[in-house]
Amino acid sequence: MSISATDVKTLRDRTNAPMMDCKKALSEASGDMDKAIQLLREKNAKIQVSKGDREAAEGRIAVYIDPAKKVGAILEMRCESAPVAKAEHFVKLANDVAKQVALQNPASVDELIKQPFVDDPKKTVNDVIANVVGVIRENMKPKRFLRLTGLLGEYCHHDGSIGVMLQVEGERADPQLLRDICMHVTAKNPVAARREDVPADVVAKELEIAKAQAASTGKPANIVDKIAEGKMKTWFAENILVEQPFVKDETKTIGDLLKAAGLKMIRFVRYKVGELG
Repeated sequence: MSISATDVKTLRDRTNAPMMDCKKALSEASGDMDKAIQLLREKNAKIQVSKGDREAAEGRIAVYIDPAKKVGAILEMRCESAPVAKAEHFVKLANDVAKQVALQNPASVDELIKQPFVDDPKKTVNDVIANVVGVIRENMKPKRFLRLTGLLGEYCHHDGSIGVMLQVEGERADPQLLRDICMHVTAKNPVAARREDVPADVVAKELEIAKAQAASTGKPANIVDKIAEGKMKTWFAENILVEQPFVKDETKTIGDLLKAAGLKMIRFVRYKVGELG
């Protein structure tokens, strides 16, 4: 039967599939739009399987926050190539899957991809991923995610390579302040939010190094202790978020900014594409 250009365009608008794929699906479905959509889904699923073993070493970080519900999620979505990581369809996919995590709270990646998609429950998350795989023809998958609740802030680098989500405690928080602090985290990469969050073995190792460096000066023991104490203070100021000088105004620490705003630091999460985690 003859398939009209209008029907092909309608199917493309609904699925984002290539024009020729849409025309072929409509022909096989004898013009039945719903059946054609199902045929495209089946084809995309096969494409997804065929590309599933290909390495997905590129990708982007996405963050979604719902201020009203005080819930958010940060997600690393992987693909095969750097250009695809910046492609419109993949960017939207990463953002949609981050929203899914925030609102539906999956326990694992396996559970996540099996969930009904929050914006279209007739599809699973895996169906949505498969649709984009069918358009772009690359392997893509969620790599990791974390969901937080409370007063949250976020920042993602313009290319999606690094993202941060921040959790604070207080009555209310200025989103721009939290965004600025998240930007600071992307730049300075602190070891931990607060001193008490640093693993004891890390502190012990740094203290051991500080004492060894101080002892090499040949100073008396009481002076050596003070030198080591000073070195540890410097280490904390360089590596603990609330003690770091703010990148936009080094006369203030991140802790000073939060205190002035009536906020308490709880935690931050920093994801970088490709890192172990």
